Amino acid sequence: MGGSRGGGRRERWCVQALTPLMEGPDLEMQDEYLLATSKKAESSWEIVREWFRVLQRNNAPSPTGRRRGRGSSSFSMSMSLYNNNIKIKRQDLRLLLGVLGCPLAPIPIPTTIINPIPIHLQSPHFVMKDIPIENSRAYYIIQQYLAATGCLKQQQQQQRMGSDTTMMKNMYATGVVKMICCETEICSGNGKGVKSIGTRSSGENGCFVLWQMNPGMWSLELVLGTTNSATECALHNNNNNNNNNKVIAGSNGKIVWRHTPWLGTHAAKGPLRPLRRLIQGLDPKSTARLFGEAQCLGEKRIGDEDCFVLKVAADWTALMERNEGAAGVIRHVLYGYFSQKSGLLIYMEDSHLTRVGSNSNNMNHEDTETDDTVVYWETTIGSSIGDYREVNGLLIAHEGRTIATVFRFGEQQQQGSGSGDGQHEYYSRTRMEETWRIDDVVFNVPGLSIDSFLPPADIFHAQRPR
Repeated sequence: MGGSRGGGRRERWCVQALTPLMEGPDLEMQDEYLLATSKKAESSWEIVREWFRVLQRNNAPSPTGRRRGRGSSSFSMSMSLYNNNIKIKRQDLRLLLGVLGCPLAPIPIPTTIINPIPIHLQSPHFVMKDIPIENSRAYYIIQQYLAATGCLKQQQQQQRMGSDTTMMKNMYATGVVKMICCETEICSGNGKGVKSIGTRSSGENGCFVLWQMNPGMWSLELVLGTTNSATECALHNNNNNNNNNKVIAGSNGKIVWRHTPWLGTHAAKGPLRPLRRLIQGLDPKSTARLFGEAQCLGEKRIGDEDCFVLKVAADWTALMERNEGAAGVIRHVLYGYFSQKSGLLIYMEDSHLTRVGSNSNNMNHEDTETDDTVVYWETTIGSSIGDYREVNGLLIAHEGRTIATVFRFGEQQQQGSGSGDGQHEYYSRTRMEETWRIDDVVFNVPGLSIDSFLPPADIFHAQRPR
């Protein structure tokens, strides 16, 4: 099944170079508000914070004592509401792309190859009793996963042939997505209950093109607001590099970078971490390496499947390296749920907790945050993975659904117009959804080289210290 399709795709794409990447933000496509935001932004957290500010202002009641003028009419109020809705829709797209577009795994993929040989056939130097029981159980589960996805059989064939003809050196994949920004729940902490802000959007269709090359090189282009055809998406990307609903990310094996029209190009701090889309059933070997040193937490039922739960987490040193400006990462863990029946990865969830301080240079008195505000953001992304199909001897997941929750807490907010109302803790929860489908997967694309994964020129200097 995969052979006939792969051949056609291989001929089509081997003669077509990767789309040149835009080396910096296109300021001509941005309005004055967006330009001002990009100037003051220290990191991608600014776009998330601004999203909540705009949402609050649009739904907050008019403060007493504020002079609007006697000539205020329903027309001016309608225009104001229309402009706010446009701003919220724009911020929704940026929030979706920022959270769901190209998240990274919490830890880097180990350089050592997971031994695919069964335990009873390994050398006597491998002593299982010297390994903690949580890690030894996880090792056994990963061996089952390698066998279920076909990686073990492929590795054994390679050893018998004594060559690398069956080795997967690179990969190309196309797919479509639909992202939805759901309503936000807000609680002021003063006993008045929970209020819902905004409504569930109809969703934005999009598509992506993903390239990968070992070791550790990948390139992703994802755009929203297009048709459901991945082929038309590729043509759309080639003809429109100024799309404001597009995110481009990649890694050359030494540095991970991302480009968005509202933040420009920036490199990810900390260790070299893989793209989350690759390890959610698209690249089973990378998934096995990532969970190679995991801990087994026990068993849990996901839907109709009994699963083993494996956990990996970033250590404290790696978290400190990822601190950026006023944002500091406190915790980042990843859980993998492997079916006891099939051995496949059917669910994956990661939790990311960040402490964000306010910008001391922010002189906008309309903002809800004060200079001494410290806000905590917990982002949880859970992905259901399924529809495994065989491609060149490997089982690849072709469909899935992701639900992300952004939980904000710790902020103190002034309540009411009077001075005696005091401050109350404010927290909110926003839910986002994504459904994705893989349309085509091709291994060992001819002509793909390391030059296809070069980062933009404006972050080349980031490689020198490494």
